[in-house]
Amino acid sequence: MDSPAAPSSAPRDRRGGRPAAGTDPQKRRQILEGAGRIFSTLGFDAASMNDVAREAQVSKATLYVYFQDKEHLFAAICAERRDRNISELIALLDVEKPIEDVLIRFGTDMIALLSQPFVVAAHRIVIGVAGRMPEVGNEFFDAGPRRTTDALASYIDKHVAAERLVVPDSPLAAAQFLDLVQTEIMRPRLYAVVNKPATDEEIDKVVRSAAAMFIAAYGASARRS
Repeated sequence: MDSPAAPSSAPRDRRGGRPAAGTDPQKRRQILEGAGRIFSTLGFDAASMNDVAREAQVSKATLYVYFQDKEHLFAAICAERRDRNISELIALLDVEKPIEDVLIRFGTDMIALLSQPFVVAAHRIVIGVAGRMPEVGNEFFDAGPRRTTDALASYIDKHVAAERLVVPDSPLAAAQFLDLVQTEIMRPRLYAVVNKPATDEEIDKVVRSAAAMFIAAYGASARRS
């Protein structure tokens, strides 16, 4: 006899076996994938919800059951990519490895990600809508910059406890390092002065300088000398 199928995690409509409106994970995935293709092809401004519905092969009514507008749909796409990428970045913060090596690897991977055209476009869009849709800006900030800063601050605290760093304010020190690794790379791209990812040479120059400045400012041996 076959074993019974595992129940779906999606809420079910009481009238039948189908997921309740707006809760089907496969349908949501279908919409997100279609929207991702449309935004990548047409750009955010030119793409419409009609375009997304057609590409995702769903009705416009179904699309609006899952996402109330284009901004929230784009934010959902960003969230999926961001959460996966940030988890991978945080995993690099290994206290068993030399501090400068970890900071260089962490900063290199972070800025390589942030300078990608899609990520730059996401930042522009969120900044553009945050004034009238603060919940989008708040969610983007909390799950992105704040999560990264908190993780780096926690990493710094562990080294402070081991007396390898002398840092009076770890959240401030974390924010300082994160800003340093973006020097000369992010702002030109946010303003569309540069429209391509940073090169390995650009990233290496900036990140190594940022790590050296951080160690010079907060390294325990430097502070004792």
